[in-house]
Amino acid sequence: MRVIVLVGTSGTGKSYQAMHVAKAKNIKYIIDDGLLIKENKVLAGYSAKREKSKMAAIKRALFIDNNHRLEVKQAIDKENPEGILILGTSEKMVYSIAQTLELGDVTEKIYIEDIATEEDIKTAKKSRKKEGKHIIPVPTFEIKKEFSGYFLNPLKVFKRMGRDETQEAEKSVVRPTFSYLGKYTISDRVVRELIFYAANKIIGIYKIDHVDITNTQEGLTIELEVKIVYGNPIRALMERLQEQVKYEVEEMTSFNIISVNVDVKSLVICD
Repeated sequence: MRVIVLVGTSGTGKSYQAMHVAKAKNIKYIIDDGLLIKENKVLAGYSAKREKSKMAAIKRALFIDNNHRLEVKQAIDKENPEGILILGTSEKMVYSIAQTLELGDVTEKIYIEDIATEEDIKTAKKSRKKEGKHIIPVPTFEIKKEFSGYFLNPLKVFKRMGRDETQEAEKSVVRPTFSYLGKYTISDRVVRELIFYAANKIIGIYKIDHVDITNTQEGLTIELEVKIVYGNPIRALMERLQEQVKYEVEEMTSFNIISVNVDVKSLVICD
């Protein structure tokens, strides 16, 4: 198996460049910050950016935890890739990851300075330092479950690969828990207001009587008690309400919505 490593200090744009490197090297698998990624999909692992301290994040990225290590190693063994790209902040780090996951010898080293301009690196560092933003080379929908309650933002990247070929890749911008800017939170009151806003868009919903929100590490569970206007098809109306609430809350907050459960308490006859 080819083991290629991409080395660059924190905040220099390694994850931003990772998919382009993988494309150029014909590699489908990437190891970045504790995750095993294949072609924009998370296969295994636990993101270091979920950790509550930088030290815990470093340990996660190095696969110190045995269960974490075994999960990723088993996924790699199952996939049996021809090549894999490892991202790290130093040569010591990427060599340690390769050894811990028993990937064999490193066959090629790439430094961020080899593939990114000085201006690109300066811009990446500025974004990290001032805004606490980190890039993960997978689409937002792939990592919502990993970052429930954290800042997420999809980023589409277009890069010309040749005369007639343009590569499109979606990456995600996140603000991890250990960011000095603090944890990103949204109050239940704001979520409730979004739910009422979503319900008001649906003809046939008379009133939301009660909202209960359960916030877990995986995401939100929303319980609703509603009154509906008599004469509307109940099942179809409730499905429409569930879809609208899920869409509005996820779109505006990037929380992962586990479920929206609706209880119809009464029917209202309107003149």
